[in-house]
Amino acid sequence: MYVMQCRQGDVGFVGARAELVPYRNIELSPCSGVLNYGQGLIGGLKVYRRPSSDASGRTGYVLFRPEENARQMQVGASRMCMPAPSVEQFVNAVKQTVLANSRWVPPQGKGALYIRPLLIGSGPILGMAPAPEYTFIIYATPIGAYFKASAQEDFSAINLLVEEEFHRAFLGGTGGVKAITNYAPVLKAQVDGKSKGFADVLYLDSVHKRYVEEASSSNLFIVKGGAIATPKMAGTILPGITRSSTIQLARDQGYKVEKRLVCIDDLLTADEVFCTGTAVCITPVSTVSYKGTRFFQLAQ
Repeated sequence: MYVMQCRQGDVGFVGARAELVPYRNIELSPCSGVLNYGQGLIGGLKVYRRPSSDASGRTGYVLFRPEENARQMQVGASRMCMPAPSVEQFVNAVKQTVLANSRWVPPQGKGALYIRPLLIGSGPILGMAPAPEYTFIIYATPIGAYFKASAQEDFSAINLLVEEEFHRAFLGGTGGVKAITNYAPVLKAQVDGKSKGFADVLYLDSVHKRYVEEASSSNLFIVKGGAIATPKMAGTILPGITRSSTIQLARDQGYKVEKRLVCIDDLLTADEVFCTGTAVCITPVSTVSYKGTRFFQLAQ
C-alpha cells in the first residue's frame, strides 16, 4: 500500500515523503482526529486489465478517470479542513499502487482491482480542531460484481426499498463529499432493507421527504418518455464520477438529460430506473417498494 504523511507547519503534501509498504495495520493515537471527530475521507476507483498489445503477451491496465477522483478528494478535504494531495500526486500514487499489486488485477471480464484512497486526520487532537498530522493511504483488493445476479436472471437487476424513517444527508452537512462519517449512519437502514430481501435502499430528502436523492452507495437515474433525469446537486448528493460519465455518454448519444428534483411520483411512474457508481457500475432496477407497495420497473 502507498503511504504519505504531512504535519502541522508543512505546506500540505508538497514535498511530503511517500513510500510503498507491505499491506499492514496502521497505528493511531487514541486521540487522533479521525477516531474522535471523524476527520477523514474515502475514495474509490477501479483498474481493469486490457488485452495484450504486443508480441510479448504483456498486458496493460486501464484506470477510470483517476484525475476526477483526485479532484473529488480535494473538494472533500476543503470541506473537512484537511490538506489534500495534488492531482499529480494522487494519480502517481494510484499508478504505483496498481503496479505493486498487478498480480491481483483479475483477468479481463472477470472483475477489477478496486483502489481505496484514504485521507485521515492521524495526528492527536483532544479538542474540536483540525488534526496536527494527516496520512494519505492507498490500498487495493480484487473484486467482482457488487450486486450478484439471481438464479432466475442473467443480469443483476436489483430491488430497492424507499427509506422513510432515516435520511442519508441534510442541507449544510457533508452529504456532497465522501466523508467517512456519511456511511455508518446508513447502515441501519441498509441492514433492515437487506433483511427484507432488498439489495439496497433509496433515501428521500430530509426537508420535504418526497424528493429522491440517492442509494447508500450509488446515484440514481430515471427514464421516462425517452428522457433521462437524475437528482440535481444541492449539497446532499455525492457528485459521482460514474454519474457524470453517464450523463455525458447519454447526451453524446442524443438523449435529453435533466438534473432536477426527482419526486417520489416521478420514480414510481418511470419507464426505467438505474443506479450508477464506482462499485455498482450501471445497475438496472427491477422494482421499487414504497409504503408497502412494490412498483415494477422495466429493467433493461
